[in-house]
Amino acid sequence: MNQQAAKVGIVSLGCAKNQVDAEMLLFTLQQHGFSVVSDPAEADAVIVNTCGFIDSAKQESIDEIIELGQLKREGVIKAIVVTGCLAERYQDEITRQLYEIDAAVGIGGNDKIAEIIRQVLAPHDTIELFPDKLLLPLEGGRVQSTPFYTAYLKVAEGCDNKCTFCAIPMIRGKFRSRKIESLVEEASGLAAKGVRELNVIAQDTTRYGEDLYGKPSLDRLLTELCKIDGLHWIRVLYCYPDSITDELIDVMAREEKILHYIDLPLQHCNSDILKRMHRRGDRESLTALLHKIKEKMPDVIFRSTFITGFPGETEEQFEELAEFAKEINFQRLGCFAYSQEENTPAAKMPGQLDEETKQRRADMIMEHQQQVMADYCASLLDTDIEVLAEGFDRLAGCWYGRSRADAPEVDGCVFFTADTKPDIGAFVTVHITDYMACAPVGEMIG
Repeated sequence: MNQQAAKVGIVSLGCAKNQVDAEMLLFTLQQHGFSVVSDPAEADAVIVNTCGFIDSAKQESIDEIIELGQLKREGVIKAIVVTGCLAERYQDEITRQLYEIDAAVGIGGNDKIAEIIRQVLAPHDTIELFPDKLLLPLEGGRVQSTPFYTAYLKVAEGCDNKCTFCAIPMIRGKFRSRKIESLVEEASGLAAKGVRELNVIAQDTTRYGEDLYGKPSLDRLLTELCKIDGLHWIRVLYCYPDSITDELIDVMAREEKILHYIDLPLQHCNSDILKRMHRRGDRESLTALLHKIKEKMPDVIFRSTFITGFPGETEEQFEELAEFAKEINFQRLGCFAYSQEENTPAAKMPGQLDEETKQRRADMIMEHQQQVMADYCASLLDTDIEVLAEGFDRLAGCWYGRSRADAPEVDGCVFFTADTKPDIGAFVTVHITDYMACAPVGEMIG
């Protein structure tokens, strides 16, 4: 086989940060002459860029590898290469437990992916490559895998927070930011290619620049990004409350391109639980922060995530969390039962709760959240909102898109009818007339 012309497919699982890594892998492969295909069944070699964060994500990665292993046994594909967090986290055992794998590559070896593909398409033993995780390239070319009008900008890698429930620091390493100049150059290139919505991401976005500039500098970065022609929406995700400065709030309130949407993974509000999570704050301080943000941006959309059933969580502590959710009325909220992750401090804590209790508490939070989301949709009735048109839903028989309240992949969408076909990737005005299943429904106007 002419390896230079070999076809490579990639399946990227997990978060948007992992997706950016996959886009950089695709760019490297194309630069080395490989043909990238969207359907793994048409590939000679398939890369599975895995997630290894919590049990359900790990299982999804394992299931994907096993399914591709069946294609390999049938002779449809020739090799399977596993990259990403699962490979990095379980480097001592992954190839021994999943015999379908031809190569396992830690995140520090991502820039060697072309060489690995060449090796697995020739006679080979199982390949294991696990360089220092800090060698993961923070910048470089990307093949955009999102729709042409939206993209992610990963501003930093790793995390220093050391939350006791989280394995990310051991997988991804210490927090390290990219320089403002590099990020502005990349964002300008994306805008020149038609990106209108830029989603700013990192493990802890609000800590951006602390390691380079001596203090959190997301406000400085956002100010520069807002100067880029072509960008219409800038959305900020993964904002930890500890590093939300007054300067950041002021920039978000002042700059028209920055959406009044803030994603705060709070996890809990009870002070004792937060201390055991190795997180700062309590219900009073978190409420004060949210009120401060809302004073500057009265129309702000709050998104958060909660964890129920953390070791030792009492019914009273859970009830405090439920009351906090009702008090704030987060328009967007995900609540997850605590996942006991091996080699994390929380996994060894006393007071581990049974799965039924953890899930029951999560379900109670989300049951209330359904009403919050319905109330939010009801508040939009008879108003005009800006929507990024994304496609036509044949089942619903109408168009759909996202509003400022809808981050890609994690939130919902807006359904609408139109007398004339909207351009995909264009911003249109939709008059909201109804809602269904917590999704606004309306008609395009103008």
